[in-house]
Amino acid sequence: MPVTADVEAESWAAALTPRLAQFAAVARHEHVTRAAQELGVPQSTLSRAMVRLEEDLGVSLFARRGRTVALTPAGRTFLRSVERALAEVDRAAESVRADADPAGGRVSFGFLHTLGTETVPGLIRSFRVDHPRVRFQLVQNYGEAMIERMRAGGLDLCLTSPVPDAPDLVARRLDEQRLRLVVPDDHRLAGRRRVRLAEAASELFVTLEPGYGLRRITDALCAEAGFTPRIAFEGEEAETLRGLVAAGLGVALLPPP
Repeated sequence: MPVTADVEAESWAAALTPRLAQFAAVARHEHVTRAAQELGVPQSTLSRAMVRLEEDLGVSLFARRGRTVALTPAGRTFLRSVERALAEVDRAAESVRADADPAGGRVSFGFLHTLGTETVPGLIRSFRVDHPRVRFQLVQNYGEAMIERMRAGGLDLCLTSPVPDAPDLVARRLDEQRLRLVVPDDHRLAGRRRVRLAEAASELFVTLEPGYGLRRITDALCAEAGFTPRIAFEGEEAETLRGLVAAGLGVALLPPP
């Protein structure tokens, strides 16, 4: 049967996708009537769809023999690709359904590096006692990056600090961490139980990079104490800062280890 193609290349997916399952059913049954019964559509509708599919592709997919049909070599080649495509759609649908299952889905959970040692493992351990099938995709990052990722749909929730004040987010205060001025062992303030932050105004500070919640808190507390901290080093890990303080590079505001 001579056929001609009249579909632009960039529109193949939009034009062919609705008919792929129909084509696979006809190819499986080698009979339009039985395929139409399986799909729940009129035989005439299915027949016209297969004719239009061949016209769009510009090739004959079926050799017709009365009420039965047989695949041409082009039809067999096309069927192999169609079956792979339909199987991938099935897998994708099952995957997103499984991820959305509240009893056993997946939660994309972001948290600050400083919360990864004890806080987050403890929360997940407690949660999984009642929800053992739930899976977690864990992301460690700084606060601003996690919030932007959450806005883009890449995270379901995150633990960050300070609590974000944004009208498009739902935020809840869960806990508080005390911050301590961390100094080297031989520092002039090392033996003090209480220190006013203004007393460290002349010190060099090691701190997290801009964008981290702890950095914003450090800058805000220093400003409240009447000074702008002089930065000796900006890092990404609180424990790295603790080590640099011990080495005498500067002082830092950090939560307890």
